Amino acid sequence: MTNQNLLALFLLAFAPSLATAQVPAAGDKSHAPEVALEYNYVRSNAPPGQCDCFSLNGGSLSIAKPLGSGRFAGVFDAGFEHGSVDGYDLTLSSFTGGLRYRPILRPRWNPFGQVLVGVAHASGSLVDGRTPAAYDSALTFASVIGGGLDYRMLGHWTIRAVEGDYLLTTYSNGDNNHQNNLRLSAGVVYRFGRR
Repeated sequence: MTNQNLLALFLLAFAPSLATAQVPAAGDKSHAPEVALEYNYVRSNAPPGQCDCFSLNGGSLSIAKPLGSGRFAGVFDAGFEHGSVDGYDLTLSSFTGGLRYRPILRPRWNPFGQVLVGVAHASGSLVDGRTPAAYDSALTFASVIGGGLDYRMLGHWTIRAVEGDYLLTTYSNGDNNHQNNLRLSAGVVYRFGRR
């Protein structure tokens, strides 16, 4: 898949989220859309016959729009990480969407859980080299299951203190055709709405 096709897919997935990110009439920030920018650390299992695990670093952008009472939210997440293993490099991109659940809406410390599904794309010498470990770098199924903890600051800003996710990707690797990734994140969240 070319970079232009990947960009077009990203924009198609991202456009509906932008349309919902408007200031709510009621001004209740617990029901307001939010945008998060996070640093990601990913620990991934290596290709068959190589070392057990390797690390990737990068970031993600997510948009969440509360639904109904505000406990549930529709979420879109785009993550980009890069790393290397045994002299090969890998760039992993994931585009997922789904639901987030917040059991508590008002306290300063605000936990959440989420389930997202979508696609992942891989590039780099680990998948495009002479001996690719995952030989289908096109879009494959991906899912994210996890949660996190936010700390509300003053105004529109929130600190995402921690987020931990199980990121599953399904590249053909000549063995079990799935990769188990642990993604740890932290960052900042901007919540729209009145102060």
